[in-house]
Amino acid sequence: MKDGFIRAAAITPDLKVADVAYNLDKICSFMNDAVQEDIKIAVFPELCITGYTCQDLFLQDRLLDAAKDTLLHIAVHSRGLDALFFVGLPLAINGKLYNVAAAVSDGQILGIIPKIYLPNYNEFYEARNFCSGKNLDTVITLGGQSIPVKSKLIFTCEEMPSLRIAAELCEDLWVPNPPSIGHCLAGATMIVNLSASDEITGKSRYRRDLVSGQSARLVCGYLYASAGGNESTQDVVYSGHNILAENGSILAESNIFSTGITAAEFDLKKLEADRRKMTTYETVGENEYTRIPFSLKFTDTELNRYMDPMPFVPSDKTERDQRCDEILNIQAMGLKKRLEHTGCKHAVIGISGGLDSTLALLVTVRAFDLLGLDHQGIVAVTMPGFGTTDRTYQNAVNLIHCIGARLKEIRIANAVNIHFSDIGQDPEVHDVVYENSQARERTQILMDLANKYNGLVIGTGDLSELALGWATYNGDHMSMYAVNASVPKTLVRYLVGYYADISTDELLQKTLRDVLDTPVSPELLPPEKGTISQKTEDLVGPYELHDFFLYHMLRYGSEPTKIYRLARLAFKDIYANDVILKWEKNFYRRFFAQHFKRSCLPDGPKVGTVAVSPRGDLRMPTDACAAIWLKELDGIAE
Repeated sequence: MKDGFIRAAAITPDLKVADVAYNLDKICSFMNDAVQEDIKIAVFPELCITGYTCQDLFLQDRLLDAAKDTLLHIAVHSRGLDALFFVGLPLAINGKLYNVAAAVSDGQILGIIPKIYLPNYNEFYEARNFCSGKNLDTVITLGGQSIPVKSKLIFTCEEMPSLRIAAELCEDLWVPNPPSIGHCLAGATMIVNLSASDEITGKSRYRRDLVSGQSARLVCGYLYASAGGNESTQDVVYSGHNILAENGSILAESNIFSTGITAAEFDLKKLEADRRKMTTYETVGENEYTRIPFSLKFTDTELNRYMDPMPFVPSDKTERDQRCDEILNIQAMGLKKRLEHTGCKHAVIGISGGLDSTLALLVTVRAFDLLGLDHQGIVAVTMPGFGTTDRTYQNAVNLIHCIGARLKEIRIANAVNIHFSDIGQDPEVHDVVYENSQARERTQILMDLANKYNGLVIGTGDLSELALGWATYNGDHMSMYAVNASVPKTLVRYLVGYYADISTDELLQKTLRDVLDTPVSPELLPPEKGTISQKTEDLVGPYELHDFFLYHMLRYGSEPTKIYRLARLAFKDIYANDVILKWEKNFYRRFFAQHFKRSCLPDGPKVGTVAVSPRGDLRMPTDACAAIWLKELDGIAE
């Protein structure tokens, strides 16, 4: 429960149709197992107390009375178990029979939710036995308890206010206007679905997409528990397909026809952060709902869910290639529009032989191709300085030749030395003045060449550098259109790699792969024995860590200690805890102190959910203080 995590499960038990004593034993056994696995929310299938496939046996008083007694036994069994359970049964109320879900916790039946939409087509005949609970709103007495019965119930955890649970049953999800829509608009963050979904060809994929899509549309957690193969197979076979989804992502799912527990940890703080960000996510109908409190012991939920160390980069290669092509197109279309609008037929770009300028050049080529412009209109400028190595210089030249751009080589050493003389800078002192003078000289050259050719200066800096402020103010920080401004460093690598994969030019392929193998460096300090002496990640920390911090901070507004916890899980075999903590502190210090550089960024296209444009995604004061973020991390022992 710490950091907003809750462990929940969908459970398909073994059962015998109409044998409630047998089913009671199995359900109670799984309740015990769930608590042993620190599961706090457990949902069983539709009509699991009797079995879904009893057909006209549902009209027998003997079965209905036994089901009601079994529910009371389950409630008694739940006493002392630290969890909220949902079980399904047939229940007669005021002379009508309903298909219901009962919420049970610590010896109490907290509420009963009736099914609203009853399928009565194809293989389903529920309306033969049951009534819709659409207008049912009453209170009944069971075992001496007064229990509310209505579809609009939300169960709220007293120890974890972000955990607000509502229920729907099977077909309720499959209709055009599922009850879960109203549940979530009224505040529910988790939906449980007690289901009996049979299996036919292709249905499992549709079911998975349905659950995933509903969790995404409602920005909620969704637990779908389906009856399994122990139901009657007289005419159909039931799937036992349990699915746990969180805002569009499948956290866990069972194999078809299996029984047992399917569990995962849900991040409720993340869900609430997304809802807060979506100003169009309405809150309506709250007064129509009854809120029922329940209690759980506050525990430090052990995280077993996969934590992606590279949240900006899809792990599946096919999906990653599609994403890379999509991003390159977004970048190129942005530049295409800017070139068209300004009437420019030239682009001026500084090529260092490093990753970022390589990506910017490839994007510019794609934009020129979209416009039908000659690549000679791309003025690619290499500007060797005090730190330039033969390797990066040669890669820069090769890239420019391969794509057919106009090569201009302008060495900056003389101009920078004159500048040093003008300002009284000792060239032997390799301080920030020594470094930034080179960066600003290069930017001046590019800006003046843009005037000369009536073109635009294409920015090369990426999202990760902007987040850390790792850019020279009014140096590489500035351009006329910044195509990489919302592309994180971890993704830049894959974009360049993707371009290498699809290229048919052997020299271009070879050059791009060498660029990928070159350490990230601004090359502003003299090389040592011909090799790069200044490695960015030695100075500011690993970009994969910083991209992870950035993603969880801006995407979900996560607290520093939670991000640290997630980073430990994601990088457990890569970085020691003290290393993660060191660089996370550095991230926050730099992110806040360097925001003034982001406050005046040039235009550039947004390509993902995290961006730092002051006109779009990140509007924060340039003099905000990082104290409360750092203070939280200071409480962690390294």
